[in-house]
Amino acid sequence: MPAQLVVGLGNPGPAYRETRHNVGQAVVDRLAARLEARFVSRGPDRVAATRWADQACYLAKPDGFMNAMGPAVARLLGDLGLEPAGLVVVHDDLDLPFGRVRVRHRGRSGGHKGVASLIAALGTDRFRRVKVGIGRPERKDQVVDWVLTPFTPAERGELPGVVERAADAVLELLGARPDP
Repeated sequence: MPAQLVVGLGNPGPAYRETRHNVGQAVVDRLAARLEARFVSRGPDRVAATRWADQACYLAKPDGFMNAMGPAVARLLGDLGLEPAGLVVVHDDLDLPFGRVRVRHRGRSGGHKGVASLIAALGTDRFRRVKVGIGRPERKDQVVDWVLTPFTPAERGELPGVVERAADAVLELLGARPDP
């Protein structure tokens, strides 16, 4: 069975590390810890090679901004010799309440600009996603600020459990890979 790639979406640099938009990268970091995998530089990206369910898999944090993540992920897939069917993307979702985790096997972007960039760059929506709910601000004009701010203290208390559930969902997907 071919290897699989798990990508945590987010923005680069320490200024964004603790923001809602970077929860996908937090999940990939947790997976690396659980699977005892170490990130190394692979071009501009951080990639960890590991195994799960008796197959090779890669964990990646592409170096790029969320809304233009598609080309970086397409490049990683190409470099690793993988198809989009072997991809699992972990990302934040405004339309889910904080803490909810949802798995999708395909579909439109749902307004998520990072996912829209992936669909455009890959030419398909046939890749798996683990969506992590970050809730929605009160007003629509607050969305940009909302995704780029840290979680509240109460949310930070719950976040480790949310990240664990999302990591469990990724591992379940990796162990039950659908046919392309």
